[in-house]
Amino acid sequence: MFLRSAIIIGVLTYACAAASADTVTTETSADPSQSSDSMEQPAVGDHWTYEIRDELTGLLKATTTNTITEITPTDIAVRLEWPGKPHGYILFDRSWSMKDNGGTWKFSPNDGTGIKEPLKVGNQWSFQSDDSDTQHGTFFKRSGKSKVVAAETVTTSAGTFETFKIETAIVIKLTNDATKKYESNTTTWYAPSINHWVKRTTKFLFDGRTTENTSTVLVEYGRR
Repeated sequence: MFLRSAIIIGVLTYACAAASADTVTTETSADPSQSSDSMEQPAVGDHWTYEIRDELTGLLKATTTNTITEITPTDIAVRLEWPGKPHGYILFDRSWSMKDNGGTWKFSPNDGTGIKEPLKVGNQWSFQSDDSDTQHGTFFKRSGKSKVVAAETVTTSAGTFETFKIETAIVIKLTNDATKKYESNTTTWYAPSINHWVKRTTKFLFDGRTTENTSTVLVEYGRR
């Protein structure tokens, strides 16, 4: 159970998911060689609203609004809001990889789910981290790889965005039992113009079998 929580915390805590397939269209960008030189810088008050859907059942699970509350040279603090639920908080680095979920999970140096500039089709990077569940004193080793596989235009109910399509594969193992592992395969459509992702899909696997499958789509955003 702890291992499953470790791999999904990097995505589901900050999940942002699709309303339905017919609200999202994706097409190859006319300029697949584009780079991220025009990326917007984050500002306090920037916010993004997403819907969360379980792709295995088709059920809409929640709606969340994520708002930047503080920025430092190394970190971005974000408040999470769900209707009828207490606020949550997450600490990211400046590349949108998670460092602390505001509760029991910490990632050193980060969970690797963010981006790495310059973003350009064909660029790829690897990452490793030590994950800790401070509540239960459980520790994990995380490793993964990301690659920018395409430049695509994505249209959602929030608008039309030029994005980089990034594929990320992650493996997490218990520190004291490497035979127990979870895997995730995530595809992120990241839009430099709003410095965030507009669509994200993630599949979780245990022993090679799918245990969860989520999709994410931006439905509203605002910039300061």
